[in-house]
Amino acid sequence: MALQYKKIIVKIGSNVITQANGLPDNQRIEHLVDQLAAIKQKGIEVILVSSGAVASGRSLIKVSEKQDAVATRQLLAAIGQVKLINTYAGYFSKHQIQCAQVLVTKEDFRDRVHYLNMKNCMQIMLQNEVIPVVNENDVVSVTELMFTDNDELAGLIAAMMNADALFILSNVNGIYDGDPKLETSKVIEKVTGTLTDLSNFVSTGKSQFGRGGMITKSTIAQKTAKLGINVHITNGKNDNVLTGLLANKVTHTHFVADKIKSGQKKWIAHAETAATGIVQLNNGAKQVLTSGKATSLLPVGIIAIKADFLKGDIIKILDEDEKLVGLGIAKYGSDKAKERIGQKNQKPLVHYDYFYAI
Repeated sequence: MALQYKKIIVKIGSNVITQANGLPDNQRIEHLVDQLAAIKQKGIEVILVSSGAVASGRSLIKVSEKQDAVATRQLLAAIGQVKLINTYAGYFSKHQIQCAQVLVTKEDFRDRVHYLNMKNCMQIMLQNEVIPVVNENDVVSVTELMFTDNDELAGLIAAMMNADALFILSNVNGIYDGDPKLETSKVIEKVTGTLTDLSNFVSTGKSQFGRGGMITKSTIAQKTAKLGINVHITNGKNDNVLTGLLANKVTHTHFVADKIKSGQKKWIAHAETAATGIVQLNNGAKQVLTSGKATSLLPVGIIAIKADFLKGDIIKILDEDEKLVGLGIAKYGSDKAKERIGQKNQKPLVHYDYFYAI
């Protein structure tokens, strides 16, 4: 049965559109664009998250091996991003489709106002039949400011834009139940329910040209599915992979969507790096909060304030063993929270609508 989606995010990994020699595979890019155009013509909204800027830069300039690795990456990305977006624009124009470049960093997702501005910008692109082509801004992103890889970025975009599905194109057919190189290994076709540790099944090897391995992909996929977005991981090197995926005729791993979460919760879910305050709960409060019922965080369940915060800040919520339970938006500052620790009949520190359980 065909997949009935109205808005999809398509993430194309660097390994999919890069040849063995490290240069761009323009034939593959054109083939994928043809499919994206066909999908768009069916009335489905499409946002593309594409790696490949560094590979594109490598095709234009040779850099001395003596150069600093981070500086080399920045140089190749800066030059290559221009070529990459022009390559996409040229292929999309054959279908009379406009595309637009969107370069982002992790910082863009931390501030709620900035986040909503970015969302509105992409929304108006879609309304005007423009396909956003999103990539990390490697020119200014270094070390701690970088996404794990573009899988993480694609998950953030899928949550922000309230997509029905995220298609992750890799260089394997999905998540395997063993080493993909062994004939005995099979693709896990469906992953449902609570977060599962797939690390025993998944190869830890990273792709030749990308930063992220399959463990990263499966972690992001499960987190995204938990927010109510279907995730499909498959092999982007296969012909007609996108149209085949929509027709549900391609071997792949499907992370089945949970109940759809609100826009606020989708933002909070990805806001761990933006958290300032830290609150510690007793086990009773933890059980109530993580039960799945609509319950707010009350001062009676708090045993300590580990880091200060202001009203409206994102705070981390830890259990007695200091493990992360969830994230939330504080309704008042840590000064008032400290006065109310352990007290009954007090206003919630985090309302249920602004709490996300990890």
